Amino acid sequence: MLKEKRHYFEALLVAADLIVVAVSWVLAYWVRFELELFPVEKGVPPFENYLSLVLLILLIWPVVFRNVGLYRPMRGTRPFVEVWTLIHGNTLAILLFLATIYLFREKTVPFSRLVFLYFWAFSTFFTILQRVALRSFLRELRRKGFNLRYLVIVGAGKVAEDLISRVRSHRELGIQLLGCFSLTGTEATGPLQVPIIGAYSELGSYLGSIQVDQVVVAVPLQDHDLLPEIMRYTRETLADVKIVPDHYQFISLAGAIEEFEGIPVLNVQSTPLEGWGRVIKRCFDIIVGLFLSVVLAPLLILLTLLIKLTSRGPVLYFQERMSVDGTRFHMIKFRTMRLDAEKNGPGWTTPGDERVTGFGKFLRSTSLDELPQIFNVLKGDMSFVGPRPERPIFIQEFRQRIPRYMLRHKVPAGMTGWAQVNGWRGDSSIDRRIECDLYYIQHWSLFFDIKILWLTIFRGFRSQNAY
Repeated sequence: MLKEKRHYFEALLVAADLIVVAVSWVLAYWVRFELELFPVEKGVPPFENYLSLVLLILLIWPVVFRNVGLYRPMRGTRPFVEVWTLIHGNTLAILLFLATIYLFREKTVPFSRLVFLYFWAFSTFFTILQRVALRSFLRELRRKGFNLRYLVIVGAGKVAEDLISRVRSHRELGIQLLGCFSLTGTEATGPLQVPIIGAYSELGSYLGSIQVDQVVVAVPLQDHDLLPEIMRYTRETLADVKIVPDHYQFISLAGAIEEFEGIPVLNVQSTPLEGWGRVIKRCFDIIVGLFLSVVLAPLLILLTLLIKLTSRGPVLYFQERMSVDGTRFHMIKFRTMRLDAEKNGPGWTTPGDERVTGFGKFLRSTSLDELPQIFNVLKGDMSFVGPRPERPIFIQEFRQRIPRYMLRHKVPAGMTGWAQVNGWRGDSSIDRRIECDLYYIQHWSLFFDIKILWLTIFRGFRSQNAY
């Protein structure tokens, strides 16, 4: 089956990678010394000095690429994962290349630093381009019925149905589903009319008589006590065996497998906005915040004067809100209501609310009252993009009646968010806002933040729901 041919495909990948990096090295020399984008002040070194290093490149790159996982099967892996791994692999390889050269080279043979920089850029770009082209070619082959992998699913419940649905919707993966095993094996068909091959107890004999590339164990929770027996049936097969736990139904956000002292742990409420993601987001907030505080300073001063001239009381209004991990902070806004607005307790504003000042109505309708929150962002209380923070007194109510409401506090609160640019702000559906907030948390990326900020310029400042 396909596994027998895997080493041929791996050899093809290795050969293609070696050709690309060798050409990239030669191209780096040519760009540096022939194009002369930067002046060559010390003369052009002999090409033979650089050509002699090709052998070292051909030794280092496949070793590094194999160790970072670039030659393992990636069928079903998201494209950006392979791209990121290629960037990682090329960076490690170039560092090892540099260390080896400067450890063993003769001091009389200098090498241009720019050549190494060009080489890293070219090798990274062209290996990514080569892999993208190859994967596209393979996807087309699989859509036409070539290069297939044969799969059986152990289980015939909801998890199996979800798997079958995904396999059928991604023909480019080249996975041919042979059928399912159920507890009794008496049914003619299982989920989505897939044939039932037999009972769990018949799995061992089936795998011994039919060549299968992949076995996915997806038994429902009530059958989990049978897992040891099922796994015993797979011991003699050379097929890849994977387990999809029925526990994934409890995942609230982007679930992830973590490790605790060598023990795999399923995290059911993880988010991409952790670790370096949080650091990158914070750096972005500081840079944008400093820029906007300077650019918008004249507007902030003007609004301060207008608020002072049109109503009695302080210019700024501080209100307790909740942000990431349930931390509380005082959110800063331009004051838009009379001083005695909450003498009867906190409450939502309504259309024509008499507590709102004349100029305050303008500030609210244009969202200009939110601008002082730039300083909350710089302080670290908030981010520019994230779920809008709510008052603790209202959170106690929402968490009781809205499922998964508290998950929005897994990330920093924001001045704007996915809900706001989609029109769910002010007096609008809280359920739809939560739906948008959770989507943002699950799909966070720096580019997603930039997209939301861009959309805020056109959609986020004015709203018919802002009173």
